[in-house]
Amino acid sequence: MTKIAILGANGRLGRVVGKAFIDAGFDVRAVTRSGKVPAELKGATAIAGDALDRDSLIRATQGVDIIFNGLNPIYTDWGKCLPMAENVMAACRANGALHLFPGTVYNYGSPMPRVITEDTPFRPTTEKGRIRVAMEDLFRREAEAGRVRTILLRAGDFFGGTGSGSWFDLVVAAKMEKGIYTAPGPADLVHEWAYLPDFAVAFVGLARNLDKLGFYEALNFPGHAVTDLDIKAAAENPLGRKLKLGFMPWWVLRAGSPFVAMWREIVSMSYLRFEEHRLVSTRLEKIIGEIPHTPLDQAVKEAMRDIGIAVAPRPTRGRLI
Repeated sequence: MTKIAILGANGRLGRVVGKAFIDAGFDVRAVTRSGKVPAELKGATAIAGDALDRDSLIRATQGVDIIFNGLNPIYTDWGKCLPMAENVMAACRANGALHLFPGTVYNYGSPMPRVITEDTPFRPTTEKGRIRVAMEDLFRREAEAGRVRTILLRAGDFFGGTGSGSWFDLVVAAKMEKGIYTAPGPADLVHEWAYLPDFAVAFVGLARNLDKLGFYEALNFPGHAVTDLDIKAAAENPLGRKLKLGFMPWWVLRAGSPFVAMWREIVSMSYLRFEEHRLVSTRLEKIIGEIPHTPLDQAVKEAMRDIGIAVAPRPTRGRLI
């Protein structure tokens, strides 16, 4: 049985990806600083490991075939990203493990390309974009030197899964139970979203089709390229009512950003909410077959349920008497 270590298993992405690999029959090791397994990862082996401690991470991943790198510090701690990436590479080298990594669209900078393909060049214009490009450069160098094989799958903003920290739960859905949909930008602007259960299943598909992949691959995951008006409409059905359209008060964050570190970091990435973009792929379907894609209405409903918003119950099948 293939063994996979999930780094960042307490995070929203790690939980969803870990569960997808458990459901697919992999031997899953959930690596967290505390050594405790989230409830969603019942069936995984819990182990403590600190991504900022190289020896600790190597021990935590000993004997695995694959390392899924779901590490993602909070916005104000992104100085940790490169040291963590270097430690993950060391763990992969020590164990001869394949590296799976979720990429972002930060690499492309502003103005954003309206359509992002696997060949679109990087032009980072923010510190976070430059950090992401540096991480991917590290992974590529390790692959080209024959030391660590990396398969990267790039996605847009996450929604779905339990936990907090995404634009969907912190902004979009924050006031839904009060009857308000909060748009982070222009409501008719197309924005790339990734429904995490679909994204996770795509990673499983890649792990099962390694024979079709090279030593370094950077692929796109086409998720839901939709507007806030589309998501608002999808949310209204399960709520059983219309939502009032509100907007994120960017002027407040901009005014306060010199004094509040988190606001400053959010404002630095605000262009993503004001510039249309979508991901397309010419290769993913050829590798894994049909790309996982939950219809938007269902994905939004499940994402709302995941964060505790009361929605219509799942339909039950009965029989006529």
